[in-house]
Amino acid sequence: MAHGPESRIRIAVLGGFDLWVGDEPAEIPLSSERVLAFIALCSRAAVPRSLIAGTLWPDVPDRCAQANLRSALSRLRDTGKRALDIGTSEVRLARDAVVDFRYATSLAQAVLDPTSTRNGTPGPTMATVEALAVDLLPGWYDDWAQLEAERWRQLRLHALETLAKTFTAAERYAEAVAAARTAVHADPLRESSRICLVRAHLAEGNPSEALHEFRDYARRLKAELGLHPTPRLSRLVADLHVVAP
Repeated sequence: MAHGPESRIRIAVLGGFDLWVGDEPAEIPLSSERVLAFIALCSRAAVPRSLIAGTLWPDVPDRCAQANLRSALSRLRDTGKRALDIGTSEVRLARDAVVDFRYATSLAQAVLDPTSTRNGTPGPTMATVEALAVDLLPGWYDDWAQLEAERWRQLRLHALETLAKTFTAAERYAEAVAAARTAVHADPLRESSRICLVRAHLAEGNPSEALHEFRDYARRLKAELGLHPTPRLSRLVADLHVVAP
């Protein structure tokens, strides 16, 4: 992602939290990180202070939650405060702040939009796969963070599977395998992702790898959930189960 002079403040929430002002990382307290991350996930919308306080400190009285919010905002220091527009009743992201999650989300949505390439949008590349490979705020266990992380997981899994199908149809097999394997890594028990990977291997002419993926999935599914692959996946490799004489 390109960052021009107007994008000097960068907030990262994919793969972990980071705040950059210019080329320098900004160190801020953990409570302030939570405020910044929450605002960053609200895009450009102005967020009422009461909503921020109630979401980030749900287990304390409103008065204490509001006090915690005031403390977190004051501890941002000058560098951190540049990422926000702080009002008396609302807080929003600063105009020149860029959030990596917004860029990745737009990529995923473009992949899932069948009209995007017809509207002049550049086609997907390996950089697209890499942008969709990272979890949102891993290791954060707040309810709001886990909810957003699951939404992002579902969106990027669907986008990665679409990429795998698109690359396979275009005979771009290395990229197809990479996209499907990234989806499988994100959720090893998701059958639709494994189907994309098996199909990519078969289309490339690698039946042994396709069969290996099927057997690995079948073992995991049996061990962890007591289930078997569906007929849709089993049919893909039905002709590969050949016993040597």
